[in-house]
Amino acid sequence: MPSKAIFLDRDDTLIEDPGYINHPDQVKLLDGVTEALAELKAMGYKLIVVSNQSAVARGIVSEKVLGQIHDRLKQLLAEKGTSLDRIYYCPYHPDGVIPKYRKESDWRKPNPGMLLTAADELNLDLGQSWVVGNSDSDIQAGLRAGCKTILIDHPSHYKRPESGKSNPDYRAVNMKEAVNIIKKHLRSSGDHTIQTQPAPPEPGTISSNHNTSTDKTERLLNNILEQLRAMRRNEMFGEFSAMRLMAGVVQVIALFCLLISIWFLMSPNRQDNSVLIALGFTIVLQLMSLTLYVMQRKK
Repeated sequence: MPSKAIFLDRDDTLIEDPGYINHPDQVKLLDGVTEALAELKAMGYKLIVVSNQSAVARGIVSEKVLGQIHDRLKQLLAEKGTSLDRIYYCPYHPDGVIPKYRKESDWRKPNPGMLLTAADELNLDLGQSWVVGNSDSDIQAGLRAGCKTILIDHPSHYKRPESGKSNPDYRAVNMKEAVNIIKKHLRSSGDHTIQTQPAPPEPGTISSNHNTSTDKTERLLNNILEQLRAMRRNEMFGEFSAMRLMAGVVQVIALFCLLISIWFLMSPNRQDNSVLIALGFTIVLQLMSLTLYVMQRKK
């Protein structure tokens, strides 16, 4: 009987991405990853990494070192009591500087080659499997393979939607939320199966049409609530920026300077120079704050 799997991108999904990782010591697990993987394991999923590694083609890292990097990843997961079932990677890139790896490949995402190979080698049911990653190439590969998809949208890496991009089935801010989405999907699918095959009513009981209608209404309300939560989450993360934070800090300092100027005005030993200096700082800081807000809006 075919198994089901979670296909996972590596960088910025399981581990931190400082750029092109070229040493095992650079492998740092993201918060909550080990707990999320352990839950997925308990749910009966095989865990498979599928990762584009053009750093090999670019001469930044060798396949030997890449193997050591993946060994380090396995070690960190094992120390936390979980593991991966397989790691696939694509070392090829058409712009590579290493002739051996300078080519197109069906394995390079957004192509689904790695997923199809894994399905063949591990006897996987792609229709019951998921792809979880942080880029459009991950989503495209999953859709082409017939998997359900979750796009990881890190709050600090938020990008506004671009035209022409693939639409994932779901979005999550991290692996923990991705697991919750999969759990909810499974519960929903299970409920749907039960509701489409209702047991015959016992003699003397009222028809189940009313219950079926109630269940449909409840599912509809739950779907609406989920959409509202997703919209709120995206808006919340979309509004955050370093420039907006800086503008807020400057605004607070400006208010503090204004309070100081008022205190100088009310002081029995008032000094006009001190009042003017404090007011000057207040005006300058207020202008800075307004400028930052305007720049943020234009951005």
